[in-house]
Amino acid sequence: MIRPNLTSQFVQDAPELAKFREAIAQNDSMDDKDFLRIFRECIPTTNYETYRPYISKFFATPCKEADVTNMFAPGLPYFFAMSSMTSGKSVKTFPRYRPPPHLLQNPLYLALPRSEGTILSPASMRYSQILKIDCEDGQTKQVTVCSLSIGFLRMAMNWDAEHDNERLDLWLPGQTDPYAISLVKSYRAFFVLNALFALADRRVTIIRFFFANVFVIFLQYIEDEWTLLVDCIEKGIIPEIEDLGHLRAPLEKLFKPNPLRAAELREIGPPGIEGWAVRVWPHLERFFGITGGPAAAALTAHKLTRVLGPSIPTQATGYGSSEGSMALPYHKGDPNSDYKIMFVDVFTEFLDVRSNKLPERVLSIYELELGGHYEPVLTTRNGLWRYRIGDVIGVKGFAPDDGLPVINYLHRRDGGLVMAFGTTCTESQLTSAIVSAANRWIGQIIDFTIVGDDRDTPITYGYLVEIGGEISKDAKMATQQTFEDLMAANDEFRTAFWQGRARKPTIRLLEKGTFAEYRQQKCSKTNVSISQVKVPVVLSDPTFREWLLEQAVIEL
Repeated sequence: MIRPNLTSQFVQDAPELAKFREAIAQNDSMDDKDFLRIFRECIPTTNYETYRPYISKFFATPCKEADVTNMFAPGLPYFFAMSSMTSGKSVKTFPRYRPPPHLLQNPLYLALPRSEGTILSPASMRYSQILKIDCEDGQTKQVTVCSLSIGFLRMAMNWDAEHDNERLDLWLPGQTDPYAISLVKSYRAFFVLNALFALADRRVTIIRFFFANVFVIFLQYIEDEWTLLVDCIEKGIIPEIEDLGHLRAPLEKLFKPNPLRAAELREIGPPGIEGWAVRVWPHLERFFGITGGPAAAALTAHKLTRVLGPSIPTQATGYGSSEGSMALPYHKGDPNSDYKIMFVDVFTEFLDVRSNKLPERVLSIYELELGGHYEPVLTTRNGLWRYRIGDVIGVKGFAPDDGLPVINYLHRRDGGLVMAFGTTCTESQLTSAIVSAANRWIGQIIDFTIVGDDRDTPITYGYLVEIGGEISKDAKMATQQTFEDLMAANDEFRTAFWQGRARKPTIRLLEKGTFAEYRQQKCSKTNVSISQVKVPVVLSDPTFREWLLEQAVIEL
């Protein structure tokens, strides 16, 4: 995984690897043990700024093949993966090279799970931009900048962006939606059309959404447009929703009248009853999606579990990022939150986030301790070297068959909101507090985020929450419970409160549809894939902060 990248331009040039280069040059013939020793002794941890000047060469105009070939790994990247952009910072892009053919069938690389039936998994093939590389043979190579999942799907199917319009009459293999829907720009039209084709197909065996709470939004579109959707299925027509342009004709060609299916759907009714999904899709077997972190609000509010019913298991798709894929669900534990570290796409090491020793020492997997909290550090097949991803994971245990760590994602290392009292509640503590309070006092959370509430002193955590359905009559009790949960979870917050340096958090409820509009604006602003947009637990973007505050309708 590491040796093939030794001749890359980055390794040969980066100042951070000077000591490593010198050590390698003095050891011409070395076995894996010696190589790993030099690797651990000589390579420091890195961050995005280390790679930025090298990545920027791909975005230059003109971009010559000789300037970028073998930049991070052998050859040229197949695509650039965009970060999810939960902060207000600029988009990060990471080169992704085509792996050896046998790895494309590894679950870490599969864009979709295997299924005997069809898969409901709305996929946007939209890309941020296309980079053009002038090759020495006179040809031009195009490299797409897109989300990781879309890049993997395009890679697996050999679908370049240049010929997208030639695939408009095709179905996405094994899925409920035609290729044309994946190119729809409108957020609302994208979800309504995916709902239309999914409802018309009773063969669905798997539902997959990158984030579980996006599925809840998808269900809301079905509820809102139920009559229209069923009527269109009966008559075989594409609804008049915004301007679909050249995409309308291929969709009309593929969508046929189905009065029997429409009658079946009318008898079932819109989402609401327990097990609705199994009645609509009688062959449904499993739901895939991230249900931890902010997505837990949708799950634990029981909207998802109620719609799926007790017979449909849920599981995460895996643990990873645009930088690299680190772990797969651990099925001997909780497949929604337990992951087993794998050494396929990345070589993972760790920093102990609880250690006060400087400089921080990079740990191997055999040095991890049960219950410890660590930040993963990645060396990847795609040319990152000891890259800090900024997550914090907890070690839940070790798999008995091979001893590999079983982990849980906890929060971002720098993702908390530092208050005036100088302490930070973690993302997981902030999430657990509002989810618990909402379940008991408010109602079903669609989504939430947190801003610094500086309307009074000292500044405190300001929850901005969107609720689906009716608000409980005792909703105002949620603020007290959220406060009590944070006091119990964080010693520094509790101390600061008793010293008068902290105050209770606040909770403001937002207009219905606020976070759907947020995602739509985020898509339009950044060209990031619809399926990849997530709402951050802590919001730092000042423009979106002000906009969200304007959507507040009730303060608890």
